[in-house]
Amino acid sequence: MNVLVAVKRVPVTGGRIVLSDDRRAIDTRHLGFTISPHEECAAEEAVRLVEAHGGASTVLTLGPPEAEEQLRDSLAVGIDRAIHIVTDGEEWDPQATAGAIVAALEAERAAGTDYELILFGNESADAANFQIGARVARALRRPFVSGVKALALEDGAAAVRLEQQAGAGRDVYRVALPAVVSVKEGLNLPRYPSVPGRLRAKRKPLETRTPERPAARLALRSLSLPPGSGKQARILGHGAEAAPAVVEVLAELGLL
Repeated sequence: MNVLVAVKRVPVTGGRIVLSDDRRAIDTRHLGFTISPHEECAAEEAVRLVEAHGGASTVLTLGPPEAEEQLRDSLAVGIDRAIHIVTDGEEWDPQATAGAIVAALEAERAAGTDYELILFGNESADAANFQIGARVARALRRPFVSGVKALALEDGAAAVRLEQQAGAGRDVYRVALPAVVSVKEGLNLPRYPSVPGRLRAKRKPLETRTPERPAARLALRSLSLPPGSGKQARILGHGAEAAPAVVEVLAELGLL
């Protein structure tokens, strides 16, 4: 079977995020980059499916020339080939992104390659739009299931069994292929690229396409950071002069 995984170049998760002055972009000058954790699990699942059932896997991204690094990382863990939809680095809105992915898939089909299973991360680690997988599935008229935490092929790879977290239990879906699925972190434990894997990745095929960016039909108003933990620091003074203030704070906390 043929499996395609869509990934996105995002700032390293866990780093300190700073917004630009106009609050319309993330300031990435001092950040490293990776692919989203959900998408790491999607890439790992694609490799496992091909190892178990045969076929081929492809990784696709839409992003700046530097996003080749993330494609090579995916190739290093076992993905067979890569497609890079090259942009100038500006963020594309979800509608334009989905349209470019659909156009790439249609070009693949015209060249004789169709994908029984298309995997997305549930959401990207930066914008967290939750939209791309659903938009691609609708454009392709394929069934779509999101938030998947377990995946298994059935009926000789003619269908897929999907489990979705639902409160304390799980909802189970059985979907005929071809289908589009977005997965969540925890689906599996992604492997790390080995040195031999990185060497092999340099020789694997990577195709580039440079589509024209369509006129935006969705507008980004602003970004906002999630609320912090609320922790604050108070300077009570310096040296012995701070002792009365320390005693007062201890009394307020009921520790005296």
